[in-house]
Amino acid sequence: MPEDRSSAPIPAPALEEALQHEQRYVDTVYDRVDHLRRDAENRLRGVRRAGASGTHQSRSERDAFATLYTDRLAQLNGVEERLVFGRLDLDDGARRYVGRIGVSDADQVPLLTDWRAPAARAFYQATAASPDGVVLRRHLQTRGREVVAIEDDLLDADALTDGVHLQGEGALMSALLERRTGQMSDIVATIQSEQDAIIRSPADGVLVVQGGPGTGKTAVALHRAAYLLYANREVLERAGVLLIGPSRVFLKYIEAVLPSLGESGVVSLTLADLVPDVTATGTEPDEVATIKGRAVWARILARAVRNKERVLPPRDLEVGNVTLRLLPGDVREGHTRARRAHRTHNEARATFVRHMLTVLARQYADELGGVDADERADLIEEVRSSRDVRVALNLCWMPLTAVGVVSELFAKPHKLADAARGALSRAELAAVQRPADAPLTPADVLLVDEVAELIGPEDAAERGRARAEADARRRSEIEYAQQVLGEGLGGGIVSAEQLASRFAESGPALTTAERALADRAWTYGHVVVDEAQELSEMAWRALLRRNPRRSMTVVGDVAQTSARAGVRRWADALDGPLKGDWRVAELTVNYRTPRSVMDLATAVATAADPERPPSPVQSARDEPEAVTLLPTHDVLETVRAAVERARERGGTVAVVAPREQRAQLAADLGLRGSSDLTAPLVVLDPAGVKGLEFDHVILVEPAAIAAQATGAGDLYVAMTRPTRHLDVVHTQPLPAGFERA
Repeated sequence: MPEDRSSAPIPAPALEEALQHEQRYVDTVYDRVDHLRRDAENRLRGVRRAGASGTHQSRSERDAFATLYTDRLAQLNGVEERLVFGRLDLDDGARRYVGRIGVSDADQVPLLTDWRAPAARAFYQATAASPDGVVLRRHLQTRGREVVAIEDDLLDADALTDGVHLQGEGALMSALLERRTGQMSDIVATIQSEQDAIIRSPADGVLVVQGGPGTGKTAVALHRAAYLLYANREVLERAGVLLIGPSRVFLKYIEAVLPSLGESGVVSLTLADLVPDVTATGTEPDEVATIKGRAVWARILARAVRNKERVLPPRDLEVGNVTLRLLPGDVREGHTRARRAHRTHNEARATFVRHMLTVLARQYADELGGVDADERADLIEEVRSSRDVRVALNLCWMPLTAVGVVSELFAKPHKLADAARGALSRAELAAVQRPADAPLTPADVLLVDEVAELIGPEDAAERGRARAEADARRRSEIEYAQQVLGEGLGGGIVSAEQLASRFAESGPALTTAERALADRAWTYGHVVVDEAQELSEMAWRALLRRNPRRSMTVVGDVAQTSARAGVRRWADALDGPLKGDWRVAELTVNYRTPRSVMDLATAVATAADPERPPSPVQSARDEPEAVTLLPTHDVLETVRAAVERARERGGTVAVVAPREQRAQLAADLGLRGSSDLTAPLVVLDPAGVKGLEFDHVILVEPAAIAAQATGAGDLYVAMTRPTRHLDVVHTQPLPAGFERA
C-alpha cells in the first residue's frame, strides 16, 4: 500500500478543476501519440507504394524501414489504454508525468516519462521517510482517454504548495477491487516498492522470485521482462526474450500485458511447444512423465545416439562389376576421425562418410589396376552411388532424426535397456514402453530437444550450405546498411547490424521473435519462467541450453508444486545445474486473495503437510465473509445454484473440479469449450487453473483433489484463485483444516 497518505475530502469545485487540468494534459499527450501514429502510417504507406521493384539493395532498404514503421505502429497501438497514469511534483518545482512509453513533443521536450526510465523510479520507490525529491505523487485513473479519478500521496508536507487539495482512497485498492475480464491486466500504475525492486534488479544471473498466491509474481515477471528490454535494448533486441508459461490457456490469459507495456517481441511458449515443428498431442500418466523428467535421460539418450555409430563385421560391397571389402579397421579409423572434431552426430557423419568413400575409392582404383589422379573424383562418386555402400555406411553411422531416436527407444525395449544400462528399473522400462507411432507427449518434447542437441541438424550438408549463404548475404547487407546510415537515411535509429538484420530477399524481414521461434538452437538474452516449481530436471536442461548467459527470471511458489517431477525446494532444482549461483527475492504481500480465503487455504495446506507449511504472506484484502461451504447430495444442482449467485454478484466465474470430473461437469453445465477465459463461466481442473485468477471460484470435491498424488499442492492452488468469493461444494467429508471456515 502507498505510505503516509493524506486524503482529506476535496471540495467539489477544486476536484473538478483538478480533473480538467489533468484531462487537458492527457489530451496533449494523446494528440502527440496520434500525430506519431499518423506519421508512421504515412511513412509505411509510402514505403509500400514503392513496391518490390528495383535493385536488391533498394528492396532491402524498403523492407527494413517497413519493419521499423510496423514495429512503431504496434508499440503506439499497444499503449492506447491508460497511456498516462502518474505525476510527480518535485521539490525543485518541476513536474513529471509517468506513463507506458516515453513521448516528446515536436521540439523534443519530454511530455511523458517511460515508467522504466530512471527518472520514473521515484514514482514507485519514494516514501515519506525517503521522498527522493518528490513532494506529491499523483495517480491518474483513466477510462479510454478520459480522466475519471485522481489520487494523491503526499510525501513532503513542508514543501506542498498552498491551495493544493489532496484526493484519493488508494489507487492500489481501486485496481484490486476491479472485476476481472478473463485477461490479465498490467500493474504498471500500481507497482509496489518490493515489486519495483525486483523488476529493476540487474539482468545478470538467475533471479528466483518466490511468493505465495496473489503476491503478483507473474505480473512482476512480465514487467521485469519489459523493463529489461528497455534497459538492455541493444543486447535483448538482438537475442530476444523467452517466456515459458505452464499452459496455453495461461499464455492466452497474459498475452495483452507486454504489448500494453510497449513490448511485443517476446517469444511466449509452453515447454510442450519448445521444439519447432514438433507437436505434443499425446497424454500419459503423471508417474510416466515423472520418469521421463529425470536427468538420467541425458546419459541414456547420449548412449542411444552413440549406439548408432557401429562397427560391422567384414562384408562385401558391389560397386559396378567390382567387389569391395568393408573392413572393421577402416570403420574404426573413420569413427575416430569423425569424433575427433567433437561435432554433433549428424555433422560428424559427413567426416566419417568422406573418409570411408576415400578408402573404398582407393580400393576400387587398385581393383581396376590404377587410375589417374584426375579420375579419382569420378571413382568416389561411383562408390557413393552404390546401393551396397550407402546401406553399409548408414549402418555404420546412421543419419538420425530426434523424433525417430525417441520413438524407437520407447518402441524397442531391448534398445532402451541397452542405452539405460541399469539407470531405470524394470518397472520404469515397462512404464515408458509404447508403439513407435504413438503421439508425442509434453515430456517427450524435452527428450526430443535433448537428442536434437546431440545429433545436430537433420540435414547437416544442406544446413551447412544454407548457413554459409546466409553469412555471406548478411555481410553484404551490413556493408550496404553502413552506406545507408552514412548517407543519413537511418536517422540514427538503429545500428548497421540492426538494420541489416531486417533485410530479406523479398518481403519484410522476420523479427527477432519470429526468427527465434523457428530456430530450435536459438539462444536468448533472457528467459522468464513462470510456475517454475513444476519443472523437471530435463526441462531445466532444455531452458539452460537456450540461455548460456544465465540471465533468467524464475518465478514460482514451492508450496504450490503439483507436478510429481517438480520441487519443494529451489535448491533441489537449481543447485546442480547452476552450482549454487542464483539468488532469491521474496514477495510477501497478497494483493489478490481475501484474507479469510487465504487463511483457510493455509490451514488446509499446513494440515496436509505440517513439516512444510506454505510461506506466510500478508493479505491486503480483509473480506471476512468470502468463503461458503456447501455440503450437498447433488453436486450438479448445487454448482448451478452457486454459479447463478456468482453471476448476480458480477465478475468472472470458474468451477474447479477434480480432473476426472471436469469434462463431464462442463458438459452438464452446457459448455462445449470450457477453457475460454473471456466466457462468463469456465470449468477447469487444478492443473489448468494454475496462474489464473477469477472473481468467484466454485471448488468441487476438495477431498477428491487432495487424494491425488500431488493433491496438497493442487488444492492449495485451487483455493487461492478467487479475488472475491470461494464456494466449496462437496459430498465427501472435507480435508483437515476446513474446520476453520
